[in-house]
This record gives sequence, structure tokens and C-alpha cells, in this order.
Amino acid sequence: MKPFHVYGMGNALVDIDFEVKRQTLERLNIDKGVMTLIDESTHHRLLEELDGIKHLKECGGSAGNTIFTLQQLGAKTFFSCKVGNDESGRFYYQTLTAEGICTNLNENLYSGITGKCIVLVTPDADRTMNTFLGITATFSKAELSEESLKNSEYLYIEGFLAASSTGCEAAIVAREMAEKYGVKTALCLSDPNMVMYFKSELHNIIGKQVDIIFSNEHEALLFTETNYIDDAKEALKKYAKSFVITQGDKGAILYDGKQFYHVPAYPVKVLDTVGAGDTFAGTFLYGITQGYDYLHAGKLANLAASKVVAKFGPRLSNGHILEIKKNIVKETKILVPRSTNCLY
Repeated sequence: MKPFHVYGMGNALVDIDFEVKRQTLERLNIDKGVMTLIDESTHHRLLEELDGIKHLKECGGSAGNTIFTLQQLGAKTFFSCKVGNDESGRFYYQTLTAEGICTNLNENLYSGITGKCIVLVTPDADRTMNTFLGITATFSKAELSEESLKNSEYLYIEGFLAASSTGCEAAIVAREMAEKYGVKTALCLSDPNMVMYFKSELHNIIGKQVDIIFSNEHEALLFTETNYIDDAKEALKKYAKSFVITQGDKGAILYDGKQFYHVPAYPVKVLDTVGAGDTFAGTFLYGITQGYDYLHAGKLANLAASKVVAKFGPRLSNGHILEIKKNIVKETKILVPRSTNCLY
């Protein structure tokens, strides 16, 4: 057994989640349902515009949410990231250490401003992200820990790193390190805008092939340049030995390298989709590092995602964790609401 189940890397962002109406997005001229990079002045302007609206502050970032999920479930994790020596950075570092997550960070944080993500959640439960990267825009290979990476079962790379030249280089270097030491590799495509504008960078991060790609249906179609999910499923085999395509209320498609499965979604009232894909990825990785096959890991991941979307904010509560663990029974059979269909 290696000391770490998963070594994650990505943008460390303090998420500020607001509940807003669709008209607010229109008034602020913000594209709905995607992630948009913004500068510091725009960040401050949006916060002023949103002053007085109910909000929630959490340590986030895509890979950060995934690593937090893994650690909550009982996995051993390491997270490479970069935050500034400010109030937000200290909040992020203290939260990581309180959860027991190992990291390249220490009490002497970097000089700079910690990145933040303004997340706007509309009544349809869709999330729109406006991200000021701050110091995480300079995340680089210097923040990697080769010793920790080689002592991990999986490397998990956040696709948002493709937007930064130094972040993209760090992802490539980490993937090469993982291949050198026999560590399995996983990549999350992260967002449709990342696929649209940074596809070549994502290809460079993937190299010849990664072990797992995590994607939603929209991202999978954009990445493979196909119009139908069946075509996207076949095309993704070129880039990954296995993959997961989440489909919202339609569930998820899993490919374990040999056959496809469909895992249905849990019927819940969706309030907020922030962190749903990250939670799915974290729970799925937890499952396969604990010896579950893809089918049972996918069932567990859908259960966890259903808990996150039924509440405000990206994190599972302690009560959710207990409920999820109660659903893990003998022989790794996990209780699900409907039957699971093998597609092929």
C-alpha cells in the first residue's frame, strides 16, 4: 500500500457562492453555466454588485473539492496548490490541514493574493463561475512534490490548469512523473469553456493516453468533436484507458476499459449543482482505490453527487458521509434506487 491514495493538483480558490436570479446574470452581462476568467478589478466590481445577497464561503477549486471529498470518505490524499499569505490563503491552508490533507503548503505562504471564484447559482440549480485566479495563475512545477507523487496510487489533474502556461507545464511534468513511477493518471476536463479554448493544451496534458478521463456530456461532445454521445464514447477510447461521462439527471456512463455501464441518477430535488462533478470524481476515485470495480464505484459516486446537488454549497456534510458509508455493504454492493444497465 502506498502512503497516498490520490495526489491532486489544481487551482486553490476560495469559492464565494451566491443565490441569484437569472436576471442578475443578464444585468451583469455574465455568460450562464460556464466558467469565465476575470481580473481583480472585475472581481471586486462583481462583489460590490452582489453585496447583501446570501452567500457561502468554502475552500474550493475543482481538484480541491475532489480531494476534500476523498479525504472526507477516509482516503489519504496530497494536494499541490498555491495560495497567498492573506486572510483567504490562511483560511485555505488551515482548512486543508484541519481535514488531514497533506500539501506542499506550509505556514510560510506565498506572497500574493489568493484566488477566488464567484459562483452564481440560479433557481434552475445551474452554476455560473467567475474566477479571479490571483496567485494560483502562477502555479508551476515548483509546487510539485515528486516524493509524494511517486508514493501515490493515482495522480488527479484538474483541467482548469490548461488555462495557465505554467499550470499546463506543471500538469505535463506531473503526468510524466506519474508514468515514470507507475502511478495511474486521471484528468478532469472541468468545463466546456476549457475544452473550447484550451483543447490543444488538454491534449498536451493527456500525452499518449491517461488512465481515466472525467467529463460531463457537453464536455465529451466538444472534446471529441462529435454530435452524439455514442460517437463520443468511442472517440474517448483514444485518449483514456477508461472514462466516466456524467449526464446530470440521466446518471452516468462508465467505461472500465472492457465494457460500458450506465448508472442511473438518484431522484432528488436539485438546488445547487456546484461541486457535483468534483464530488462524483472524488467518490469514484475513493471507490476504485478501495478495491471496488467501476460499476460499484459509479453507484457510490452517484449517491454522493445526489447529496451535494440537494443542498447549497460544494461540500458533503458529515451526515452525508455517514449516510454514504452506511450504503456500503458486504461484498461492495451499494444500495441504489433503480437497476443498473450494462450497455455493452
